[in-house]
Amino acid sequence: MIRTPYLLFLGDAPDQLAAKVAQGINDWRPENVVGQFRMEGCKADVGAVNMSLEEAWDKGARTLVIGVANRGGVISKSWQAVLTQALEIGYDLASGLHNLLRNEPEINAIAAREGRVLHDVRVPTIAYPIANGKKRTGKRCLAVGTDCSVGKMYTGLAMDAEMQNRGLKSTFRPTGQTGILITGQGIPLDAVVADFMAGSVEWLTPDNDPDHWDHIEGQGSLFHVSFSGVTMALIHGGQPDALILAHEPTRTHMRGLPDYALPSLEALRDMALPLARIANPACVVAGISINTKALGDDEAARLCEEVEGRMGLPTVDPFRHGAGRLVDALQAV
Repeated sequence: MIRTPYLLFLGDAPDQLAAKVAQGINDWRPENVVGQFRMEGCKADVGAVNMSLEEAWDKGARTLVIGVANRGGVISKSWQAVLTQALEIGYDLASGLHNLLRNEPEINAIAAREGRVLHDVRVPTIAYPIANGKKRTGKRCLAVGTDCSVGKMYTGLAMDAEMQNRGLKSTFRPTGQTGILITGQGIPLDAVVADFMAGSVEWLTPDNDPDHWDHIEGQGSLFHVSFSGVTMALIHGGQPDALILAHEPTRTHMRGLPDYALPSLEALRDMALPLARIANPACVVAGISINTKALGDDEAARLCEEVEGRMGLPTVDPFRHGAGRLVDALQAV
């Protein structure tokens, strides 16, 4: 188990989106957060109290969580001094990066010497099966995005929370490092060997009651040439009964790919639905989730109204406006 509460390490994150792991934890599990640690030049701020390692330790923090998700998932050399100092103070470390803490010689040596625990949550711990495509009982919802990091996880968490509040049967199924750190369980999908990715999603979403909904955390985008593979594994392994289209309206290009424009929501619908119907012919597109964080209230409301009129589907920012209408749409599936 990862010791709580956390101090969120934002490092020298170059922008707000780079700190999405820390932001997700602070938004969905604020009771587990003492504060945030930002290095000089950090351009992200998740809204937690700025603290030094010593201050946070005195306030009760026991795990320093690397809250940065950079391209390639590497532990920056500039972070080393902070991470080693944290271990010497008494912190355990938790990370969802591809670059494992246990593979960093200095960090591993200090952790062993001081008796600290290194939590690499992006390491598969289950021998996942190869997908068999057999239909499972229960219902499943998957958010698919026009790009990476557009709010797919927030959509699933918000819909699960709304269903739980209504007394309905619902489970959020994490598939990435942030979701795992929020809930304490899940699969690190992008670290699973390719042949077993779809099988791991089947394993994560087993048979359930006919009226139970799994909200599967979305990953990547079918239109992102770097990360489309994880999206396909979710679509086929998840066998969703419903898709939610997720979009961030202020993007000028695919994240990390300046030569690739974002697809339209219509293009996403027309691409994702036929692929989903390979594994589940009954799949439907149930609604649209718009990440309006960068917009004012009036602009956000107008955009959702315009998209809904154009697409003919309930359209909300589930974190800002609530997920009620999206859950209503699932109940009608």
